[in-house]
Amino acid sequence: MTRPQGEGSVAAIEALCAMAGVSRAAYYRHWGEHAPLVQETALRDAAQRLAIGHRHYGYRRVTALLKREGWVVNHKRVARILKQDNLLCLRKPLFRPPTTDSRHSWRVWPNLAKHLKPMAIDQLWVADITYVRLGEAFVYLAVILDAFSRKVVGWAMADHLRAELALAALEMALNARRPAPGSLVHHTDRGIQYACGDYIARLEAAGIQPSMSRPGCPYDNAMAESFMKTLKQEEVDAANYRDLAHATAAVGDFIEVVYNTKRLHSALDYLSPTEFEAKPKPWAAAQQPMQTLNQHCPQ
Repeated sequence: MTRPQGEGSVAAIEALCAMAGVSRAAYYRHWGEHAPLVQETALRDAAQRLAIGHRHYGYRRVTALLKREGWVVNHKRVARILKQDNLLCLRKPLFRPPTTDSRHSWRVWPNLAKHLKPMAIDQLWVADITYVRLGEAFVYLAVILDAFSRKVVGWAMADHLRAELALAALEMALNARRPAPGSLVHHTDRGIQYACGDYIARLEAAGIQPSMSRPGCPYDNAMAESFMKTLKQEEVDAANYRDLAHATAAVGDFIEVVYNTKRLHSALDYLSPTEFEAKPKPWAAAQQPMQTLNQHCPQ
């Protein structure tokens, strides 16, 4: 016997019990034994669907997705379900070609991001370059993120590490955001692509202040490093790109469709970057100050 639809009134239950020839106590006993199992099965099905659809999400992000669908569930229960069903994230370590060459004679700019806490968009951008592996070669990706929302505002891919790669990402960011002159700090590592004359000249022409990390301190550009890790785990490591065009299309789709608009960030109260930028700004003061990322590095 199943529970009556609607509000399950006492009168309706009594009528059904009379028709079936069972007592109300027997009905409630049967319902109490089977209803939780039905609910658990439905929850497990939803958790499996979301975990498979977002194969690199951990149990906390899957919990946030379930809550968006109306489930009342905590992260411990979701973790138990995912563990029982062996829904594990992909991990695939690869050879890492160097992408940063700081052995140059160009000026190294001071680290202005060390104690800067952005309170709105276009106050601090962070940039970095990483490799993407093809079948028999490597190509390279340059990205620029807004430190306030973690949104990728500019990116470019190429089969070389010349300054044009970084400049292409910068041009995309400038065209997309058009920051007011004098309002923005642009932080990078000390690589030659960012320190060279062409790149610095383009920043200065846009009224943007350059900033560079201290030597040997990855925490200075931790936000960009975190994005690169996410990109590798959730897109690149599970892919088999044929050529540069294929990689560019796939990585671009991940950045624009998945990462910027759909991927939930724990640092953004489990919102996507686009959703976070659309939220009212007063509560942004609760974000972690950037200087705490530097406490592990020598001054």
